[in-house]
Amino acid sequence: MAAGRRVPPHGDGGAVLLRGRFSPGPSPGSAAWSVALTERELQVLRPGGPDAALRLADCVGSAAFPSGPAAACFSLVGYPFRKARWGSPARQRLQRTFRVSQHPDAEENLRIAQAWSQRIRELSLPAAPTRDGASYGVLPRPCRALVLLNPQSGAGRALEDFQAVVQPMLADADITPTIFVTERPHHAQEKVQDEDLSQWDVLVVMSGDGLLHEVLNGLMERPDWEEALQTPLCILPGGSGNALAASINYYAGNDHVAKKKLLTNCTFILCKGLHAPMDLVSLSTASGKRFFSFLGFGWGFIADVDIDSEKYRRLGNARFTLGTLQCLVRLRVYQGRLSYLPAATEPGTPRDAKAPARQATATAGTEAPGGHGALPADTLLAPLGQPVPPHWVVVPEEEFVCVYAIYQSHLGTNLLMAPAARLHDGCIHLFYVGAGISRVALLKIFLAMGRGTHLELNCPHLHCVPVRAFRLEPWGSAGVMTVDGEALACEPVQGQIHGRMCRVVTGS
Repeated sequence: MAAGRRVPPHGDGGAVLLRGRFSPGPSPGSAAWSVALTERELQVLRPGGPDAALRLADCVGSAAFPSGPAAACFSLVGYPFRKARWGSPARQRLQRTFRVSQHPDAEENLRIAQAWSQRIRELSLPAAPTRDGASYGVLPRPCRALVLLNPQSGAGRALEDFQAVVQPMLADADITPTIFVTERPHHAQEKVQDEDLSQWDVLVVMSGDGLLHEVLNGLMERPDWEEALQTPLCILPGGSGNALAASINYYAGNDHVAKKKLLTNCTFILCKGLHAPMDLVSLSTASGKRFFSFLGFGWGFIADVDIDSEKYRRLGNARFTLGTLQCLVRLRVYQGRLSYLPAATEPGTPRDAKAPARQATATAGTEAPGGHGALPADTLLAPLGQPVPPHWVVVPEEEFVCVYAIYQSHLGTNLLMAPAARLHDGCIHLFYVGAGISRVALLKIFLAMGRGTHLELNCPHLHCVPVRAFRLEPWGSAGVMTVDGEALACEPVQGQIHGRMCRVVTGS
């Protein structure tokens, strides 16, 4: 099995497409090596030494250039996984350069080098398949990226990490970044509202999940929001939680990693350039506010941890561990009514063995926009203040420790909350924990969530059900709510899934 991935690579390199004998490195004098290019790897046969192969799936770029008066070179750069001294394997930069000098004519040598370089670039690009009716795409080369970066996010190292880790990798992949450093809340939201998006091939967010929430809702405020959402979004972890980045890493089949290893993995995914549709959830509140969310909505324990731990932001992801322990000490119970529209049962969809017996058939299809430029209508929802539709499920419990509706796999870097979630599964994974759970049992759930095994505990207070829409009506205004990690006032709220509304850079 390839280091750092949960899936094995191809067993062989396939048929040889190009073959030649080239000297290693740009300098003359070395003995020629036999080099072969297949659909999946560059194979090197060294005389008197071990053979080597670089998988093109790990390659992000290639270039050809003159070398001396008569020779030329081609090089390729990859980021294969390498074993680390401790922890999971990490991607490390590997460059190979080959000197072409078999012809006396410099132009002919350069032509050969360019042919190899171009073929390597073509074969290194990921396939853009159509899966489950969803069309994938690949970023162009060269690629123009607008990078929206919050220097205060997380431990305050986002700009430093971008310059040290991200920028060199983007240069290898022929991606040119233009950095926009945010200076205040909603700065990125204002930027994308007025930006001419035609000059960018991708919008990159280097921060936590909150900045992407800003960017997404800024795009939704544009009169051309439908067209704007076709510009792929990319998340690079620069915050504390980094839930979407961890989810993208998980969907790509990579091992669980954090910090700079996660940043390297996500930057590599950007360098490969595959993008796919992503579901969004429309949330509306009793006070008339409407948000579009890509990650999750929370009320109760998880929201308390998220907001109460803000004062420990400089600790990075460790802030959530400290916040969890503090909230366990003063465990609160919240009262309210929770209702939902169950998702249609499909093979592989997680079931909730403890869900109420009264089930319903989900409304088929996704909602249609209300006209050109109008935001999509929430056709699955009744107006707040009116009863939910009769085919919805009303949860019998009215006292909760926690309610969380999540649409990605990860709640945080170290919390695999919904292992079955995918970018465009058309599903909200609704978790709720009823009152009466002990502090020890709640702690066990969060410890098991690090491995995604919390549902295997069969805790009678923990429920998980896939839904297409939900409503939460708290009794009173105590506590906070969160959307994508951002705080909301506590009031009645409801939401529904909108399938494949935007595009996001993802792994193959």
